[in-house]
Amino acid sequence: MTEKMISAFWGMSILGWIALAAGSLILVFISRNSLFHPRSHGFCRFFVWEILLIQVLRNLNGWFRNPWAGYQVVSWLLLMISIGLVIWGVRLLRELGRQNAALRDANLIGVEKTSHLVTVGLYRYIRHPMYSSLLFLSWGLFFKSPSWVDVGWALLCTVFLVATARMEERENIAYFGEAYIEYMKRSRMFIPFVV
Repeated sequence: MTEKMISAFWGMSILGWIALAAGSLILVFISRNSLFHPRSHGFCRFFVWEILLIQVLRNLNGWFRNPWAGYQVVSWLLLMISIGLVIWGVRLLRELGRQNAALRDANLIGVEKTSHLVTVGLYRYIRHPMYSSLLFLSWGLFFKSPSWVDVGWALLCTVFLVATARMEERENIAYFGEAYIEYMKRSRMFIPFVV
């Protein structure tokens, strides 16, 4: 591949590559414990974050280009849904999840250290609002500047999000037991009434 082809595929300048390296170092630091445990949900989540970082950097130039084009409107709608989901989901976890800082699982970060299963509000309909937020974010980033390469990144992110959610569900069943199994039967993974 020529340098021009590589640049077209990745869609990033030298500055983009520097930002990718810096962002990746931060993500490695945040995920450092999970990266040594490939069967933890944090392991797959690291790759979700990496893909999202790549998507942001690839589409940075397209954020405000043609603001009223249909694809931009769809993008902003998905991004707004993403923000709403993460704010609502974190708020419910903080208020009702009974944070347990003493929880010794090094693979969990901050808000994940809950001792109470939250099944109300948004969690009544979907089990993973934060991952759902990342799903909407990924597809919102795709619509910023749609291309075949970008649909590949969004699909790859979706695959890693499903893997992350399934791994976390195994962990939640081990921690919350039958209550989580029952909860899974009456809720969806990412999108209410759909998936």
